[in-house]
Amino acid sequence: MTVYVDLDMARTLAKNSALSVELLAPVARFSLRAGTDAQAALSKALGAALPTKIGQCTRKGSLEILCLGPDEWNILAPEDQAAKITVACEKIYAKAPHSLTEISDREVAIHITGSKATDLMTIGCPRDLDQLPVGEARRTVFDGVSAVLWRDGADEYRLDLWRSFAPHVISLLETGCNELAAE
Repeated sequence: MTVYVDLDMARTLAKNSALSVELLAPVARFSLRAGTDAQAALSKALGAALPTKIGQCTRKGSLEILCLGPDEWNILAPEDQAAKITVACEKIYAKAPHSLTEISDREVAIHITGSKATDLMTIGCPRDLDQLPVGEARRTVFDGVSAVLWRDGADEYRLDLWRSFAPHVISLLETGCNELAAE
């Protein structure tokens, strides 16, 4: 069965007294790859330091940068800043070679909050979520689907995944939310 996911605005997918699962509005997303010698120039161009520890996030205003690997970052910003980020990185390419790819249309984000948020996440995520510090994120899987899991608060997560897998993951989260409400 094909499920249509309307991404024009954030919307609640499931909600009960202990949980809220919401599809977040689209943002500008980039995948950045760069060597050590280009990182300082890229940090300056982006207006925020590239974090160097895997899983660490840098936030400056509405810009978020996540270190996914020793030379790999995800950049998230409001949609209207996509061109600004692209131009800033293009201007320094000659002196700081890098690969910047816009992946805005590839991924969606699901926001999970509430006192049972961690319980809900454990239905599909094999990570020990108590070991994921608030303010950090990790590449992981959710029921076999590659995803980036952000821990924004003690009981608050974001799950970034490829749009094509969204119907499957959303269905699992909705079912899990309903099951946890029945407890």
